[in-house]
Amino acid sequence: MNAPQRSSLNAARRARELAALPDEVVDVLVVGLGATGAGVALDAASRDLSVAAVDAHDLAFGTSRWSSKLIHGGLRYLASGQVDVAHESAVERGVLMCRTAPHLVRALPFVLPLTPLVPRAHAALAHAGLRAGDALRLAAGTPRSVLPGPRRLSAVETLRLAPALRSHGLRAGLLSWDGQLADDARLVIAVARTAAAHGARVLTRCRAVALAGDGALVRDELTGREITVRARAVVNAAGVWAGGLVEGVRLRPSRGTHLVVRAEALRGTSAGLQIPVPGGSGRFLLVLPQGDGRVYVGLTDEPADGPIPDVPEPTQGEIGFLLDVLGSVLDVPVRHDDVIGAFAGLRPLLDTGRDGDTADISRRHAVLTSREGVVTIVGGKLTTYRRMAQDAVDAAVAARGLDAGPGRTARIPLVGAAAPNRLAALDAPRRLVQRYGAEAPLLAAMAEDEPALLQPVVPGLPVLGVELAWAVRHEGALDAGDLLDRRTRIGLVAADRAAALPAAEALLPVQDDTGLNGRNDSR
Repeated sequence: MNAPQRSSLNAARRARELAALPDEVVDVLVVGLGATGAGVALDAASRDLSVAAVDAHDLAFGTSRWSSKLIHGGLRYLASGQVDVAHESAVERGVLMCRTAPHLVRALPFVLPLTPLVPRAHAALAHAGLRAGDALRLAAGTPRSVLPGPRRLSAVETLRLAPALRSHGLRAGLLSWDGQLADDARLVIAVARTAAAHGARVLTRCRAVALAGDGALVRDELTGREITVRARAVVNAAGVWAGGLVEGVRLRPSRGTHLVVRAEALRGTSAGLQIPVPGGSGRFLLVLPQGDGRVYVGLTDEPADGPIPDVPEPTQGEIGFLLDVLGSVLDVPVRHDDVIGAFAGLRPLLDTGRDGDTADISRRHAVLTSREGVVTIVGGKLTTYRRMAQDAVDAAVAARGLDAGPGRTARIPLVGAAAPNRLAALDAPRRLVQRYGAEAPLLAAMAEDEPALLQPVVPGLPVLGVELAWAVRHEGALDAGDLLDRRTRIGLVAADRAAALPAAEALLPVQDDTGLNGRNDSR
C-alpha cells in the first residue's frame, strides 16, 4: 500500500499552495476548518469546483474538538418537537456509520438507570422516547446490525454494564444505542484530507482579516505576510467567530463543559450513562467511556457572553454541577481530586432575539447570504456537518451562478473508510485500526526502520509514536500543539501533555525562519 500522496497535508504542501494562491481565482473560498468548513471544502471540491480553505489556527481548533464525540440520532430534538432536526440527525448518523466513516464511528450502548430519582411515570416516558428514537433509526435506513434496538434491563444487568452505580434503590435500567466517534478532531482531519484528495487547498495558520463577496484579505500567521485571495464565491464557516467577519450575523454562543476522569474512578464502566438532570425537563448528563483509560462527563449548556476566547475555559461552578449530578447515582462519588482534566466548547447558536436559556435555542442550522454575497453557515451540530456543508455550497452556487452539479458527499468515503470485515482483517495494532481505518497498516509500516515508533509516546498512555510521525507527514501538523491537542488527546491532561512534549517536539521538522517548531497552544 502506497503513501497517500493526494490527501497528504504537510508543511511543504502548505507552502507550495499558499505561494500559488495570489495568482489564481478560485471558485470557492472557505473560511474556517472545523467540521463544517472542512465539509464545505470537500463538498465543493467533489463538485469539481476549485477550492481554497483557510483557518487562522489549525484543523478542528475551535468547537469541533470540544464535543461529546457523539454522532447521535436526534432523540433530544424529537422530545422537544423538532421532528425535522431529529430526522436529519438520524439520517446523517446513518451516512457516517454505514458509508462515509464506519472506521471512525462505532455503536455505543447507553444505560439510563432507573433510580428513586426517576419516577415510574418518567421511566415509562423515557422508554417510549427510546422506542421513538429507534423508529427514527428505521426511518433513516440504518440497520439493526449497526445500531441495536433499545430494551429494558434488570437491576443485575444494569450493574454489570455500569458497576459504579449505587445498587440501593436501583429498580432496573433502560438500554439504548447511539454512535460514538473515535475522536471529533480526527473526523475533521479525515474530511479535510479527503477534500485535499479532491484538489482543495487546505491552508492552516492563514487568518481571514477581511471578507468580501469576491474574496478575502488573508494573513499568513507564520510569516505575517498578507495576500489577497480572489474567489467567485465565499463561504464563512468560522463557527463562533463567524459574526466578527460578516456584518449582520448575530450569534448567541453557549458553553458546553466536560470533565475528564480516569476509568478507575467509575470502576471500569463500559457503557455510556444517561443521568437525568434534576429539574432539567428532559436534560441528561452523559458519562462517556473513551476506551483509552479516560471517561468524559458532560455537559453543560450555559450562555457564553463577552469576547470569544481561542480556548474556552470551564468554570468551577460547571465542574461542581457536573460532579453533583454524577454523584446522585453513584455508589462512591467522583470527587474534585478525581478530575484529571476538563474542556469546554462554544456552540455557534443563531441569536433569534428571544430571551431564555441557550438550551432552548433550536439546533437547526442556518444559511445566511449577505448583501455582498458572502454565504455564512451557523448553528447545527457535529452530527449534521455534512448536510450543513451541502446546504452552504448549494447557496453559494445559486448566489454566484457557479457551474456545479448537486452535492454527492453522502456517497464519498472519507480517507481510511472501509467495511468492518475488512478492517478486522488488517494486520496492524487495534488502536491504529480504530483511529485510522484502512490506513492503519501504513502507520505500522513507518515503524519498520524505527521500531520504537510502535511504542507509546509516554508510558501508561495508548498513543503510539507512529501517530505523531504520521500527523506531521500526512495530517498537516505544524507544531507540538497540533500533535498533542488535536491529532491526539494527550493534551487534555496537563501532566500527560508535559510528559509527551519532548517526544512531540523531536518528531517535528527542524525549526526554520517560519518559527514552526516554536509555536504551541497555551494549553
